[in-house]
Amino acid sequence: MKGITALLITAFLFLPTTALSQTRKRSTKASSRATKPQPPPDLARDGAARVAKQIKDLTRFVYVLGGVAKGIESVDEATKRNEVSPAVLEKTQKDKATIKTSIQTVREGLDQLEIDFRTTPALQPYYIKLAGVAAGAVTAEQQAGANQIDRAGRTLLGVVNQLTDVLLEMRK
Repeated sequence: MKGITALLITAFLFLPTTALSQTRKRSTKASSRATKPQPPPDLARDGAARVAKQIKDLTRFVYVLGGVAKGIESVDEATKRNEVSPAVLEKTQKDKATIKTSIQTVREGLDQLEIDFRTTPALQPYYIKLAGVAAGAVTAEQQAGANQIDRAGRTLLGVVNQLTDVLLEMRK
């Protein structure tokens, strides 16, 4: 009897404990999490992000424009008094041309933003507030072409204000 007891104890110790505790069979079904389609992006959120990017770009541009405008104004005043070297005059002309092309690029971006808001059904309710920002950039472009750099910067600040109003409307 001692031999049988020892044999049972030894067999019991080597018996896997998980086999005794498992009461149901596990399946090897693949997870369906990876195959679920992702929801479409929130168009209003994407539109708001684009408006915010335009605001950031425009405020940075207006900030830089303010410093350049002061320099151009001082050179223009010195030119009237015939106190400017040809090198400074040439650099000022290049700066003016750069400003004009930069404002043109800003206008093109605002044109595209207006088109996207007008043609995307989810963004159309906000188009009413957005309409006209590209026209403001056109005005700034014309002012820069007429060497009214400071006025062009002030006009672009008005565009920034209008874009901010659109962004606030989108957050409601």
